[in-house]
Amino acid sequence: MTAKTILIVDDDPTQRRLMRAVCEKAGYPVLQAESGEGAISMLQSEQGQSVSLVMLDLRMPGLGGMETLKRAKAYRDDLPVIVLTAQGGIDTVVEAMQSGASDFFVKPASPERVIVSINNALSLTTLKGEVSRLKRKRDGAMAFKDLVGHSNALKNVVRLGERAAASNIPILITGESGVGKEMIARAIQGSSDRAGRPFITVNCGAIPENLVESILFGHEKGSFTGAHQKHVGKFLEADGGTIFLDEVGELPADMQVKLLRVLQESEVDPVGSKRPVKVDVRVISATNRDLAEDVKANRFREDLYYRLNVFPVHIPPLRERIEDIPGLVEHFIQRYNAEERRDVRGVQHEVLEVLMRQTWPGNIRQLENTIFRAVVLAETPYLSARDFPLLAAEFEAAGVDVGPPMLDEAIEEAAPVAASAPRPLAGNSATPFENVDVFDRDGHLRTLEAIERDLIKLAIDTYDGRMSEVARRLGMGRSTLYRKLRDHGLEVKRAS
Repeated sequence: MTAKTILIVDDDPTQRRLMRAVCEKAGYPVLQAESGEGAISMLQSEQGQSVSLVMLDLRMPGLGGMETLKRAKAYRDDLPVIVLTAQGGIDTVVEAMQSGASDFFVKPASPERVIVSINNALSLTTLKGEVSRLKRKRDGAMAFKDLVGHSNALKNVVRLGERAAASNIPILITGESGVGKEMIARAIQGSSDRAGRPFITVNCGAIPENLVESILFGHEKGSFTGAHQKHVGKFLEADGGTIFLDEVGELPADMQVKLLRVLQESEVDPVGSKRPVKVDVRVISATNRDLAEDVKANRFREDLYYRLNVFPVHIPPLRERIEDIPGLVEHFIQRYNAEERRDVRGVQHEVLEVLMRQTWPGNIRQLENTIFRAVVLAETPYLSARDFPLLAAEFEAAGVDVGPPMLDEAIEEAAPVAASAPRPLAGNSATPFENVDVFDRDGHLRTLEAIERDLIKLAIDTYDGRMSEVARRLGMGRSTLYRKLRDHGLEVKRAS
């Protein structure tokens, strides 16, 4: 999973170093800028796109903190900014908050105060993002950027969806249950010229057979027993917008005939009405069945099939796009953090590996429910195997501990000393850390980055790839350790 990066902006290198230590100990990657100009430049760079929060000193030479705050919010309005200063007058606090700051504290602040402020700001941002997404969903304005994932399979679906959105062509979305067919349909609507207009969803398999015609096409008052008032029907509700016919293969044969007429004539016949009513509706249908086979077996009308299947879009199952799982897991953790008022920071690395090896027959819907349950059960900042009781057998088969979850820094704390004692290197009685060269061949100090790389590599070899032990011995959180592994291009040798 991608950890949320924090940008620390302060002209005082000591303060930057202190704030960086606090943030990295809490598992947040850090970027630094020593001036307001540098901060704005970084935010506008490709690297700056990963920044999730800014910690900003208000008193800096050149571009001051308050002006930096205003420019940062003008560039990325949703970016949370925590301002800090050595002197905090009430007027300064008011101005900072009015300019968009998420929080404010006076230096020096305790590490606990800093972390609480960061977590609160990120949680609030997540909640705002979820509210915004739900608002776009309600308003029929969701777009392809709202989809989570970066696999080639999903990119192909998006490419087809964007082309389909450019016209009113009928679309048939196919795929297993739970792959996200409705999300794709909503993205097509939100990317078309019908964005913001009605998006009406109909689950054709969930309507009682005797009510299908009334629900889809409407009825007049008194047209049948129980029709106490006029009902416009789903097609008229969707007039000017889009109707999404989910599980269209479940429609009864007589309703297939009536649906075909609606598609051909662009008009509906409400039950009991004397004349048809014109409708302007974009039809997107979906099914998890093989309609071509249903046509051959005379379970689905051939003419309706070809009328619906003008532009087919197939969504592969989640097991065929496992690259999307980390992003989906992160998305669902953030979502249920906001909804359930939890503070889960992520999922342990080895647990994510097991999640990515599952087949997920229920696809995204099953994964979402699994993460929801885990977030509710979680007792530590990172989801552990203990939080996935239904996958206990899979974790045990993968050699992942399913015992009580513990914080990263405390994992293996109680292990016997002999199990984690460093082993001397072959042919050398010295402890292994004495074998890290501090000086180069010319007698000059090597760079800190080079020494750090050698030290991490040596620690991994010494402790047989037990990353919790490596992180503890090096005095850093495991998420920080994994980030440094990526930065240094190091591979992990797992314990045998």
